[in-house]
Amino acid sequence: MTAATPDAPLWEPSPERIEAAAVTRFQSWAASRFGAPADGGYAALHRWSVDELDTFWQAVAEWFDIRFSTPYESVIGDLTMPGATWFPGATLNYAEHALRTAEDPARADTPALLYVDETHTQVPISWSDLRRQVGALAAELRALGVTPGDRVSGYLPNIPQAVVAFLATAAVGGVWTSCAPDFGARSVLDRFQQIEPVVLFTVDGYRYGGKEHDRTETVAELRRELPTLRAVVHIPLLGTDAPEGALAWAALTSADTEPVFEQVPFDHPLWVLYSSGTTGLPKAIVQSQGGILLEHFKQLGLHCDLGPEDRFFWYTSTGWMMWNFLVSGLLTGTTVVLYDGSPGYPDVSAQWRIAEQTGATLYGTSAAYVMACRKAGIHPGRDFDLSRVQCVATTGSPLPPDGFRWLHDEVADDLWIASVSGGTDVCSCFAGAVPTLPVHIGELQAPCLGTDLQSWDPSGKPLTGEVGELVVTNPLPSMPIRFWNDPDGSRYHDSYFDMYPGVWRHGDWITITDRGSVIIHGRSDSTLNRQGVRMGSADIYEAVERLPEIRESLVIGIEEPDGGYWMPLFVHLADGATLDDDLRAAIKATIRENLSPRHVPDEVIEVPAIPHTLTGKRIEVPVKRLLQGTELAKAVNPGSVDNLDLLHFYAELAANRRR
Repeated sequence: MTAATPDAPLWEPSPERIEAAAVTRFQSWAASRFGAPADGGYAALHRWSVDELDTFWQAVAEWFDIRFSTPYESVIGDLTMPGATWFPGATLNYAEHALRTAEDPARADTPALLYVDETHTQVPISWSDLRRQVGALAAELRALGVTPGDRVSGYLPNIPQAVVAFLATAAVGGVWTSCAPDFGARSVLDRFQQIEPVVLFTVDGYRYGGKEHDRTETVAELRRELPTLRAVVHIPLLGTDAPEGALAWAALTSADTEPVFEQVPFDHPLWVLYSSGTTGLPKAIVQSQGGILLEHFKQLGLHCDLGPEDRFFWYTSTGWMMWNFLVSGLLTGTTVVLYDGSPGYPDVSAQWRIAEQTGATLYGTSAAYVMACRKAGIHPGRDFDLSRVQCVATTGSPLPPDGFRWLHDEVADDLWIASVSGGTDVCSCFAGAVPTLPVHIGELQAPCLGTDLQSWDPSGKPLTGEVGELVVTNPLPSMPIRFWNDPDGSRYHDSYFDMYPGVWRHGDWITITDRGSVIIHGRSDSTLNRQGVRMGSADIYEAVERLPEIRESLVIGIEEPDGGYWMPLFVHLADGATLDDDLRAAIKATIRENLSPRHVPDEVIEVPAIPHTLTGKRIEVPVKRLLQGTELAKAVNPGSVDNLDLLHFYAELAANRRR
């Protein structure tokens, strides 16, 4: 259905789809079992989920049959943020739930994982074989002396061995952490040295963009610089022998060993994730076995509507929280598709080809990839059989309105488009996918269940229809239990609770509309505030990057000592484009007409490329600091940037402006 008016939905679920959705069945069951509202649809269910927080999470635990080996004393021990406690007294194990489907004789030999590399060859790993490998490796980890709470690290691409290593670590009660092998040694050490791992899983290299990339020297440096390592496990992705002193992967995973799942407290650490860390060391964010288990069951089973018949593909690397989220698809009995390689090899259509070949039903990607496909003029719905794809989900940055239109027009007109927003900090979404609600162009469908998401002004007043700070006024089970090496909790507190005591402030600008949908405007710490009018940088990018000559852009607002405000727009041009007076005029006219005259940039400056974090986010705050005169060494953590050389341009520009 094509939208006839600006307020008409781009897509609406059919009555049959609404009836079949897990969230519909959950609401009906929770109404009879826990007093949830039977009528009023998703909005009524959401209101109940935040008003009756403990009852809602108890219902989630029962609906998904969480196996508590020791019963809980209460659902919530303490509601205070930071420091909320969940299901005190309970013990469980995440990996036990992730491998539960293997216990079903009818499913044991069906694929749990479907691995695809740049050759587009598919390698299935059955539920029974995944469980066997996890059992064998968990026994070997115990033999190496790994005990609950020990950290186990992976320098690995998105391959089945990474999933096995993570689940085996969780099975023994260890704490998993991972980096992708395109991270350099300094970036990895900035992360791993904080948490002092006892085991390191590595590859000899990886394949990307049709080339092999050797990592043996980087691995040798990691081994030298991580003195707490007791063992290194070698995975021969490029076919080399294990280096001296390293253990061979095959030897550790060949046995037929029934897994033993360590029963740990609900708040026992599951993994450590890392913030972008563009200034200072990355924050080492610790999330719990029980908190992630419940949050991901809710998110994947209810919001993403995943089940045993689905195939779940999200383009990600092991250095991004979306890898952890993807692996949790196993909780719902879903076949998880792992793709290791470049998102655009051998051409920009690569991800659509993988979605077709693997029969993906939920395909997740980045907004940047969608917009790159649009600019390249590809036609996925015409050129590939995407009939099994029910939902295309995007994250990483807000999906511009043109991205919604392009997916609707070029993939399928009956396509559920789920733009979602959350963060590494909770390894989940605050707002996004709801299978029973309509999709409006440029909007996330609704706040997620159990999430009291609000937009606040600086004084803490809730806003509707206006831009404000994204806040969450109640705790979520997957919020960090702590940061590593933050004994008094001050770094954790200052990261989220400094502006509104006791309320999570995420650092995004959002609008909550009259109909309850959500619009994301970009990071609030890099907001453009000109003549008292605030605007998110994402709004600028959405307008400017419609122009075919602009590959990518970066906008910065600088408060100057004399009270002035300098707002440059940096543009990375498409091949063959020239930044002449005509293009500058077109850029300024686009912003003036689509956004506001106040936010027309003072200068448009060509750059060789736009710098990003290692997880692909544009680096705005460090560039702003450079332009304000901060030294490069103090403005950015070198190990957090995809191309440090690009930042010298901004440092030199700042120096020239001061002369």
